[in-house]
Amino acid sequence: MAEYVLYRDPKQPVAARVEDLLSRMTVEEKVGQLAQHDGRDRLEQFLKEQHNGSFLQILGEDAGRAIELARKTRLGIPLLLGIDAIHGHSFWPGATIFPTQLGMACTWDREVIEKMGEITAREMRWTGVCWTFAPVLCIARDPRWGRVGETFGEDPTLIGDFACAMIHGLQGDDLSDPDRVLACAKHYVGYSETQGGRDASEGDTSHRKLRSYFLPPFERAARTGVGSFMTGYQSTEGVPMTVNRWALRTVLRDEWGYEGFLVTDWCTVSNLVVRQKICADYKEAAARAVTCGNDLIMATCEFYQGCLDALADGSLELKYVDEAVRRLLTVKFKLGLFEDDRMPDLERARARTGTPEHRAWALRAARESLVLLENRGLLPLGDLTGRKILVVGRNADDPLVQCGDWSLGTGQANGGGQHPRACTVTPVDALKEAFPGQVEYRPHGEGPLFDADLIVAVVGDNPAYWGEFRSTATLELPDGQNELLQKVAESGRPYVVVLLASKPLILPELIRRDAGAVILQFSPGMLGGQALVEALTGKLNPSGRLTISFPRHAGQLPVYYMQVRGQHGERYADLSQSPVYAFGEGRSYTTFAYEQVELDREVYGMADTLKLEVTVRNTGERDGVEVVQAYVSDLVTSVTWVDEELKGYARLEIPAGETRTARIEIPAAACSLVDAEGVRVVEPGEFELRVGPSSRSFARVLRFRIEK
Repeated sequence: MAEYVLYRDPKQPVAARVEDLLSRMTVEEKVGQLAQHDGRDRLEQFLKEQHNGSFLQILGEDAGRAIELARKTRLGIPLLLGIDAIHGHSFWPGATIFPTQLGMACTWDREVIEKMGEITAREMRWTGVCWTFAPVLCIARDPRWGRVGETFGEDPTLIGDFACAMIHGLQGDDLSDPDRVLACAKHYVGYSETQGGRDASEGDTSHRKLRSYFLPPFERAARTGVGSFMTGYQSTEGVPMTVNRWALRTVLRDEWGYEGFLVTDWCTVSNLVVRQKICADYKEAAARAVTCGNDLIMATCEFYQGCLDALADGSLELKYVDEAVRRLLTVKFKLGLFEDDRMPDLERARARTGTPEHRAWALRAARESLVLLENRGLLPLGDLTGRKILVVGRNADDPLVQCGDWSLGTGQANGGGQHPRACTVTPVDALKEAFPGQVEYRPHGEGPLFDADLIVAVVGDNPAYWGEFRSTATLELPDGQNELLQKVAESGRPYVVVLLASKPLILPELIRRDAGAVILQFSPGMLGGQALVEALTGKLNPSGRLTISFPRHAGQLPVYYMQVRGQHGERYADLSQSPVYAFGEGRSYTTFAYEQVELDREVYGMADTLKLEVTVRNTGERDGVEVVQAYVSDLVTSVTWVDEELKGYARLEIPAGETRTARIEIPAAACSLVDAEGVRVVEPGEFELRVGPSSRSFARVLRFRIEK
């Protein structure tokens, strides 16, 4: 009869299973659980020599080989295998690729964002992985930063809302459900607030600034139960986030009571020695990283021996290693890996990949994320029977640009290759299907353009200008695209400009003023081309709204709407300070009137909730969507503070000629600020509630008061 082993008994409580397994582990096996390596290189060696508990960037047969090897280890502890499934199961051929997070944010639709998470998890099932490094909760305040497209934009409230929706979609209500995967809130914290938009440099933040804007979305993720956090590359006030005890222990563990585990980003423990040079060797780096609160060390081969050396000489106490191992094992038990280690089944994986239902949701996301920036009556297009449509611009038929960052073909993870071409519907594909025999495509605008009846110019950026290591000094259209647009404008033909890009870019003022229409698509995913043609023809009435502001010139930055008031003057001597397109903006083919905007009362206590009702009429001839936005302004504050903050919103679908009412609730506790001592408080006094279609257009401004 086999020996009874408690940790292998699924009927036992998780805590008891963890302690039983921990008691059986050697020091080397414990330290191995803290090590994560790229599974594409020396996998067997790492498992044998370092007892690795986790690998990343392997899928399918490679993941199966790793899982099989782990089964044969002394204790049979299952592996935690992770992959960057950021906006779909990005690196699995043929998976359903949604718009990037910045595109998804423009939907202002938590339902479709949660569904993206759910579909991503379903398509990850049977491919060997159970953990995705998503969502990104960084705040995008400098569009020059290469990773802006990975974010939900510039507003902390929306970031928190959308991140929680995505986390729930990925994890569900029960981590042991094999159709769900572990989520990861990243990059903790302030990673995006670097000088000059340069990636992973010194973060321009203080503790008060972090508490004011950057920490709140992460706190919401922690309290909603996200399974893991990932630290950022940057340093704050001279302390790299990898060893920032204040952020990792004081705030995350002590204040928020977070019980999940913390993983470093790629090579950040190595960076302590090699780049940031605050540790003399890997023994010191390992000791500091673990003592300060990291549980899993990503992609630092030297960590394992450095950690053992630190334990041997007493510079690292074993209790910190045990603490980290407990958290990691707890998650593995909660995921059910000891009963189902997620051995891949490629036939089942294929059956779940890119299904019609999943692609229908991706199309909905592409539709809702499309933003109409300008329209001078050209759209929707009229009858084009027999008319010639000329499409120009390389982005018009580039599946990789359309699928965006962190997808097959970018080279960021899991090898090369791209998704099968048939999976992606580009603008050229969709236009040729909608107008057979009428569409000609000239990527670089070759030849004369005046022979066309309509020109569709698709411009933007490409992988050379986005992602990690690819921040840009400017936001101008690269590679001669301004010259292409100039040629289009000089043709004298009606034209539409489509900005298909990863982040805000600057269109020439002449083009913005002259074009018949300007449409924005932030890396809209596989079905982006279909959504575009539906918008051009009027089948789709655009409803996307910006979650990031567009500068007129890179020298204006920053132009995010949440500016701290009190500046001496309101403009540059040579240019306005206002963005060309502001947070919350987006046009429609119909018009809306705010008929009634009412609060339930004028005075609230600290524990009360503001109840706002907004009645909007569709005054046009087409069904449409209005995104009602409610901003709070604290009129007199004890410290300088932002002039206004988004605190509520509602997405209203309104048939032509009809009205709909949005009911928005805002806790008085949300009308807070961070005082001079770094404490978030609500200060009694007078407030304004500014209600309208964007951050700089208000249909009604209401006064209210909060009292003790």
